[in-house]
Amino acid sequence: MSKGQRVGYKRVSTTDQTTARQLDGIELDRVFEDSCSGKTTNRPALQEALLYLRADDRLIVHSIDRLARNTKDLLDLVELLTGKGVTVEFVKENMTFSTGVNDHMAKLMMTMLAAFADFERSIIRERQLEGIALAKKDGKYKGRAPKLNNKQVATLRERVAAGEEKAAVARDFRISRVSLYRYLADA
Repeated sequence: MSKGQRVGYKRVSTTDQTTARQLDGIELDRVFEDSCSGKTTNRPALQEALLYLRADDRLIVHSIDRLARNTKDLLDLVELLTGKGVTVEFVKENMTFSTGVNDHMAKLMMTMLAAFADFERSIIRERQLEGIALAKKDGKYKGRAPKLNNKQVATLRERVAAGEEKAAVARDFRISRVSLYRYLADA
């Protein structure tokens, strides 16, 4: 029996979704959760998990598409983890990958399933863009609502005019610096 920890990773794409069904009933020592797209590996909880995991640990993920929506990213993550002695287990697909075990059929299946997840993501994105184009054509698409109201924008502009560091102002309003510059340009 492994003396390492059983570490769970859960991911949903948006904050209004829930991870409740993922890894339900599985005993874990630690869980990392992200509420963001799986299109890249630049996710806070995933990065934290990668730093946390040690040799003999087991990373348990509900399904392949929860770890990555990109075939290359998935293969790279599994290779990175197994390379440092971590076992990676996908519950839904009933697949396990570990150091020293070279199961070519399992790797082929993982690659194919990852390719389907990648394909699904690109189809969803294509449909989304088609829908936005149609809504714009019909004059119904207004884009995302502004994050800041008029009073907040006025305060933001006053603080920048007073000489405050733009990065700090952006952080305080929880917006990117690009958004801050956009608000300043709209003055």
